[in-house]
Amino acid sequence: MDRGTEREAPVGHAAGGEAAAGHSGDGPPAGQLDAGRIPLAVVVVDREGLVSHWSTGARRLFGIAKEDAIGRPAVDLLPVSGALPEEPPEAPSGEGHTAAYDGLGPDLEASLDQGLSYPAAGRARLAVPGPGGADVLWWAYPLVGPGPERLLVLAADAHAVRGEDAGAFERIAPGFALHTDFPGSEDLARRLPEILPSMSVGDSARIVAQVLELGYPILEFSQNERVPVTPDWGVPRRAERRARRERAARARAAGQPVPEDLADADDEDLEYAAVRERLEFLNEVSSRIGSSLDLSQTIVEVSRAVVPRFTDVAGTYLREQVVAGEGFDEGVPDTTTMWHRVAIEHTDEPGRWDDVVPVGEAMPFPAHTPFFQCMTTGEPVLVPRITEEMGHAIASQFEKRDIRPLITGRSMLVVPLKARNVVLGFMILLRHPERPVFNDMDRVTGAELAARAGLVLDNARMYTHQENVAETLQDSMLPHIPPHRAGCDIATRYLPGTLLGRVGGDWFDSVKLPGARTGFVVGDVMGHGLNSAAMMGQLRTAVQTMAGLDLPPAQLLRNLDDLAQRLGDSYLATCLYAVYDPIAGELRLANAGHIPPVLVRAADGRSELLELPTGAPIGVGGVPFEEVRVPVEPGDRLVMCTDGLVEVRGEDIGVGLATLCESAAHPAASMDDACDTIIRALNTRGGRKDDVALLMVRLGGIEPEDVAEWRLAPDPVEVGRARAVVREQLHEWSLGKLADHAELMADELVTNAVRHSHARPVALRLVRADTLLCEVEDDDHELPTLISARPTDEKGRGLRVVSTLAREWGASRTKTGKTVWFELSLPRRR
Repeated sequence: MDRGTEREAPVGHAAGGEAAAGHSGDGPPAGQLDAGRIPLAVVVVDREGLVSHWSTGARRLFGIAKEDAIGRPAVDLLPVSGALPEEPPEAPSGEGHTAAYDGLGPDLEASLDQGLSYPAAGRARLAVPGPGGADVLWWAYPLVGPGPERLLVLAADAHAVRGEDAGAFERIAPGFALHTDFPGSEDLARRLPEILPSMSVGDSARIVAQVLELGYPILEFSQNERVPVTPDWGVPRRAERRARRERAARARAAGQPVPEDLADADDEDLEYAAVRERLEFLNEVSSRIGSSLDLSQTIVEVSRAVVPRFTDVAGTYLREQVVAGEGFDEGVPDTTTMWHRVAIEHTDEPGRWDDVVPVGEAMPFPAHTPFFQCMTTGEPVLVPRITEEMGHAIASQFEKRDIRPLITGRSMLVVPLKARNVVLGFMILLRHPERPVFNDMDRVTGAELAARAGLVLDNARMYTHQENVAETLQDSMLPHIPPHRAGCDIATRYLPGTLLGRVGGDWFDSVKLPGARTGFVVGDVMGHGLNSAAMMGQLRTAVQTMAGLDLPPAQLLRNLDDLAQRLGDSYLATCLYAVYDPIAGELRLANAGHIPPVLVRAADGRSELLELPTGAPIGVGGVPFEEVRVPVEPGDRLVMCTDGLVEVRGEDIGVGLATLCESAAHPAASMDDACDTIIRALNTRGGRKDDVALLMVRLGGIEPEDVAEWRLAPDPVEVGRARAVVREQLHEWSLGKLADHAELMADELVTNAVRHSHARPVALRLVRADTLLCEVEDDDHELPTLISARPTDEKGRGLRVVSTLAREWGASRTKTGKTVWFELSLPRRR
C-alpha cells in the first residue's frame, strides 16, 4: 500500500485492518464519505502482558504517546470493556474511562488478564474528563508461535465511520467471520503486514497466518455504502495546515462557501503528508541497510527494507563481476552483460516466485526490455501497468517458464543500483493489481532508495573485492606442504583473524634439504592487510631460497635480517627456523623474536618449551642470532606456531603458552587430530584478534639399516667399485628393479667427483626413506651445471642422463666442498 494514500472499503464487509482498504470504489458517497481517513490503532501485546507495538493511530485514539506506551501493562492502556448501550452513560467526575458491555464476547480487559484463545470483538465509548469521548470498535486476536507476541489488537473510531449523519446507518456492529466465510481473506493476508511496520516480514506473516486461521475482523453495516478505512501511518501535520483543513470542513458542514485560500487545504495536507511519509520511509530504510560489509547480507537488507512497505515484490539483479567481487569495465552495459538474480523478496505464497525465477540464475537482457533501458540510461523506468503484450515480451526471456501470471496487470518500477555513475545492478519492484500503481512520486522515492542502496552495495563490493585480492594473495603465498617428508610427518593449520583484520602476515613452510633433512619455518610479519601479506610473500621466498643453499639456521636469519633492512624500515617480522636431520636424530634451531616451540617427548608424553636465545625480530638489525642443537628420538613431536594462537588481549602470554604445552601433549589418533586439539583448546578462550599459523611435525627418524655409506679414493678406479656397491646394496634392500638406473647415475656422479676432487676422499651414501636417495660429496666448491652437449663433444652428458632418469636431483655447497644428489621413486608395495 502507498503509505498516506486514502483507501475505500465496502461497508457491507469492511475489514478492520488494511485488508478492508484493498477494495476500490467509485468514489465517496454523499454525507459522511468525504470525512477523510479513519485512523486504525494497531497494538501488539507480548506474553508478559506488556505493550510491544503501539502505532500512531493508537496514540491518536487513546491519547498516549508511543514512548509512554511501550513496555507498560496493556490493561492500563486499553480500558475497553465491551459495547455501548443505546444511551451511553456520562463519565463520573474525576474518572478517566467508563464503558459498558453488551454480551458479544469477553471484554478486552478480561482478554488481556485471563488470556484469549479465540477472536473477540466489541464496541465501547472511552469517556475522558470534560466534554467529548470516543466511540471505539475493537478486535482482539490471540497469537501463538515462537515469537514473543501474544495478542494483536485493532481498534478504530466508530464515530468517524458513522459520520455526523447517524441516521444514515441503522446499525454499526463489530464482529468476526470464521475461516473462509469472509470474502476478503486474500486481501487481508496481503495487507495486514503493512500495518505492522516495526516487525519483520517473517514475523508479520506468521501473525497473518494465525489471524486467517482464527477469523477475520469485519464491520457490519445495514446499508451498502463505501467508507474509507485505512491504517494511520502517523504523518505529523503542521498546526497551520491542520487549522486550515478544520476551517474548511466547518464551512462545508454549515453549507457556506469555502474561501479560496482554504479550498485546497485538504490537497495540500495530503501532499505534505505524502512527502513526509516518503522522507520517513527513506530515513528508516537508510538506517536498516548497511549494517554489514558482507555483500550477501547487504542485498538481503535492501530487499527486506522495501517489502511490503513500498512494494509487494522486489527482485535484485547485479552484474556478474559484482557478485564475484571482481573488477569490471565501467562502461555502459550491453546486451551481452550477464546479470545475476541475487535476491527475491515478496509477499506472495511461498515458492510462487522462487520456483519460477530462482535466486542465482544469470541472464542477459535484450534491448527492447525496460530493464535494459534502466541499466543503460541509469534512470528509473516506470510502467503503470504491465499489459498482456509487455508481459509476453518479458516472459519470452525465460525459457520453458511462463512468468506472465506473476507480472501481468501489476505496476512495475525498475530502479538502477549505481555508485559513482556506474550501474552495478537494478531492482525490479512490482505491486499487486489491487494496490495503487507507481506514480511519479514513487519514481522519485525509488530513485533515492536505489541511490542509497547503490552506495551501500558499492562499499560492500569494494570491501569484498579487497578481501578477495588479499585472500588470493595470501593463499598463493601459503604453501601446500606435503604431509610426508623424509623421516617425518607434517600437519598444518591456518586461521584468519577477525573480520577487519583477517588478512595478515603469518606463514609457515617446509623446505626439502640435502641429506634427507627438512627445514621448517614459522614467521609473523607485524601488522595486517595487503602490505603485510605482500611482505610475508617476500620473506617466505627469501627463506626458501636461502634454505635451498643449505645455510645454517643462524646464518639464514642473519641474511634475512639484512634483506629486510634493505627492503625498508617498516619491514619487521618474527621468525623461527629449524632443521631436522632424521639420520643424526637432531634438531638445529635459531629464533628471531618468535615464541619458542614445544617439543613433545614420545618416551613419556612430556611436553616442554624449548629454551632458545630469543634474538631480535627480523628487520631490527645489529643483533646476533644463535643456533641451538637439540637431540630428538623417533616419535617426538615438534610444535611451532605464531603468537596469535597463544596471545589474548588482557591475559599474560604465559597462560597461553602453558595451555599450548598441555594441549600439545594430549594423545591423538593422528596428526590432524592433534592439531585440532590444540586449536580447540586455545581458540575457545575468546578475545583472539590475530591470525594463526600452526605447524606440527612428528619426527620419525631413519633407521641405521636404511643408510649405507662408503669412502672412495679420488681415483678413477673407484668408479667401478661405486657401481658394484650400489648394485649390491639395492639387491640387499630388495630394490633390484632400481639397480640399473641407480648404478648408471651413481657412476656419472662419482666420475665427476673423482675428476674434480682435490685431496679428500669422495663420500657415497644411499638412503632408503620415502624415496631412494643417492649422494656424492667431494671437496670441490664449484657446483656442476646442466649444459647442452654437441654431437662432437666428449663430455657434458653425465648430468643430462641424471636429469632424465632421476625423480629429482640437485647440488649444494657444504663447509668442505659440495654435494650432488639424485632421488628415485621406490616401487609400490603389493
